[in-house]
Amino acid sequence: MKSIPELQELIRQEIDQLHFGERPKDLYDPISYIMSLGGKRMRPLLVLMAYQLKHKDVEAVISPAVAVEVFHNFTLMHDDIMDEAPLRRGKPTVHEKWNRNVAILSGDTMLVKAYDLLLNIPNEVLPEALRLFNRCAVEVCEGQQIDMDFETQDTVQVEEYLNMIRLKTAVLLGFSLELGALLAGFEEADRKRICDFGVSMGLGFQLMDDLLDVYGDQSKFGKQVGGDIVSNKKTYLLIRALEQANGIQKQELESWLGKEDYVVAEKVDAVRSIYDQLDIKGQTTEKMNQYFDQAFRILDGLDAEPDGKSQLKTFASSLINRES
Repeated sequence: MKSIPELQELIRQEIDQLHFGERPKDLYDPISYIMSLGGKRMRPLLVLMAYQLKHKDVEAVISPAVAVEVFHNFTLMHDDIMDEAPLRRGKPTVHEKWNRNVAILSGDTMLVKAYDLLLNIPNEVLPEALRLFNRCAVEVCEGQQIDMDFETQDTVQVEEYLNMIRLKTAVLLGFSLELGALLAGFEEADRKRICDFGVSMGLGFQLMDDLLDVYGDQSKFGKQVGGDIVSNKKTYLLIRALEQANGIQKQELESWLGKEDYVVAEKVDAVRSIYDQLDIKGQTTEKMNQYFDQAFRILDGLDAEPDGKSQLKTFASSLINRES
C-alpha cells in the first residue's frame, strides 16, 4: 500500500502533466494558474485512499481522482467570483488576476475537462460513476445557491446552514471516497458508509474553516482572515451569535452588519469580541467535534483493509489539527 506522501506525489505528477490547451491563452492560462496553486488536494487523495481499502494498484485510478480535483478547482474559481474573494491559497484569485469574464469561461472549460478525465473509468462502472458525479455536481450548485440566498434572508436557522454546507462542501468529499470505493469494487451499502464518513468529515472541516476565518493566523490561513465578518456571511458563528446575543450585544452586532462605511479591522475586532463574550468559538468547536466523532465511528465499523482504514484515520486526524 502506498503511503500518503507517495499518493500525493502521484497526484502532483499527474496534475503537472495535464495539458488543458494553449490557445487562446486567456482561456487556458487561468486554468494552469489555479491548478498550480496546490492546496491540500484532499479530494483526489481521498479517491486513492478509498481505492486502497481493497487494492494497491492506485495508478489505475489516478485519472478519475484528478478529475475530482479539476472539478473542485472549477467550483472554487466560480465561487471566488460570486464571493468577490481577493485571495485563493494566498495568491490573487483568477478574476482579480485576469477578469470576471475570463474566470467564468475558464471555469466552464475546467468542468468539461473534468468529464474528459472521468472517461478513463472502466466501462462497467462508468455509468454509475457519472451518475454519482452528476448528482454531486448538482448538489454543490444547490449549496452555492442556498448560500447566496442567505445573503438576502434576514434570518437563517442553524439546520438550514448545516444543510447548505453539507451540499456545498461535504458532499464532494463524500463523492471522492465513494468514487474510490466504486472503482475498488465495494458493494453499494459499503460505498454508502464510506460516503457518509466523508460527508461527516466535510461538515466538520467546514465548521473548522468558519473558525479559522475568524480566529486563524493570516500568514497560515491563505485567505483573508475576517473575510466572512467583512462580507456579513451567515456562518455558523454569526447565526449562533445572533440567536444568543443579549440586547446590547445584538444591537451592536446588527449595527456592524448594517454599516456600509467602516474600518475593516475595527469591524472584525468588534464582531470577534462579541463572539468571545458568547463563547461562540467553544460552541462551534463542540459541534465540529461531534461530526468528526461521528465520522470515525462510521470508519471503525467499515469492513475493509485495516491498513487502509488506519491511513484514512491518520489523514483525517492530521487535518483536524491543522491551522490553515
